[in-house]
Amino acid sequence: MKDAIRHLDKRFTALRSLAKNPRPPKGWLRAIRDALGMTTAQFARRLGVSQPRIIELEQSEASGGVTLNTLQRAAEALGCRFVYALVPDQPLEDTVRARAAVIAARQLDAVEHTMRLEDQAVTNKKVGKELLQRRIDELMHRPARLWDEK
Repeated sequence: MKDAIRHLDKRFTALRSLAKNPRPPKGWLRAIRDALGMTTAQFARRLGVSQPRIIELEQSEASGGVTLNTLQRAAEALGCRFVYALVPDQPLEDTVRARAAVIAARQLDAVEHTMRLEDQAVTNKKVGKELLQRRIDELMHRPARLWDEK
């Protein structure tokens, strides 16, 4: 599991800078078509649709209503490669570790509460931190369990 996370995190490193650049206001299709000096009629012929359909297509991309399949075909008609990716805001390993920390803290708080009621509370903060870190590490080995609760 950790190898899969590390592998994906390496791939996402290159994409993070791209993900920070917003889509052009009128969409990528319109921006590329304009940059190529291609009219909507020319683009329509290349894509095999009517000219009004190109205007609808560019508007639907700008509004977020276009399908992935349509973007793929349109990109090819523009001589482009369509690339689809989900790019996490932070490395996946950090996301899993942060979630494990939340769950571990919640679990240890429950145990600590019970121990206080029995007058057996852990008073040494260093020991408490070590217990928390150990529990986080244990949870990291089975990350599927981290997502059971909200």
